[in-house]
Amino acid sequence: MFKAIQIDRSDDGQTVKLADIDRTELPHDKLLIQVDYSTLNYKDGLALSGASPVVRTFPMVPGIDLAGTVLESQDPRWQPGDRVVVNGWGMGEVHWGGLAQLAAVDPVWPVKLPDSIDSRTAMAIGTAGYTAALCVDALVDHGIEPSAGDILVTGASGGVGSVAIALLAAAGFRVIASTGKTTEREYLEDLGAADIIDRESLSEKGKPLQKERWAGVVDAVGGQTLANACAATQYRGAVAACGLAESPSLPATVMPFILRGITLYGIDSVMAPMHVRIRAWERLERDLNRAKLESMVTEIALGDAPGMASELLSGKVRGRLLVNVNR
Repeated sequence: MFKAIQIDRSDDGQTVKLADIDRTELPHDKLLIQVDYSTLNYKDGLALSGASPVVRTFPMVPGIDLAGTVLESQDPRWQPGDRVVVNGWGMGEVHWGGLAQLAAVDPVWPVKLPDSIDSRTAMAIGTAGYTAALCVDALVDHGIEPSAGDILVTGASGGVGSVAIALLAAAGFRVIASTGKTTEREYLEDLGAADIIDRESLSEKGKPLQKERWAGVVDAVGGQTLANACAATQYRGAVAACGLAESPSLPATVMPFILRGITLYGIDSVMAPMHVRIRAWERLERDLNRAKLESMVTEIALGDAPGMASELLSGKVRGRLLVNVNR
């Protein structure tokens, strides 16, 4: 038996509980992992609260990422004792996920953890931090250099935003953090933000083409904020969009794209190919300051996860929610 959060649905609606599950319920043809840590991400909050139809099959063990140790493997790529991290691939949606003490995953999904990153650190980073690294890689690959100008990070006090600020600052960029939490100025500056702006300055409808302010943007919120970010991006600049905490809509025009030649990159962390994942984790290993990472983390027990979903969705959580599945 192992403990896991389990979501089920009936005619009366959705139920969420901390359950004891028999190991025989796990698929037998998968890689068996002893999970050390998982996290709570925005998508996990949606799944646990039922606020959005994230979960496709029931019953479901949520959790879009995990870190732990291989227990059993029938695949030559993996041996018992290998330390791995798994992000995305439909975990917590169509496949049982990481909010559990055991997980069975497809052998093609994991990334081997670098020697300097243990399971706790890997999930302190989690899908949010890995997504932030994908965003930074996209801007760098576009050719944006620190001398080009300021980089805007929206949703700055959230998991993606926090890690993006730290990574961009480590790479030499001047970062402007957008947040609705004015009390988080010291936290964001400690991560590396050069200045803080109120998110309301970006969330109101603006002109389709605005004064050029940003060489690049990491956007985790979508909606009008993303539209305004695009409208104020410099000539041939780039925007990396990875979230929809504000809205899934994009009420923009084509003007920034055809008059300034800006590029909007859609950042997908779920099905990203392996070479892209490995490169992101290499950046995280190299550039993410461990003390800054620890300042982002709130650790909770497995049984606390369902109750934190509404806090996460309402924007009351700063940084990263780390779940110790063995507490």
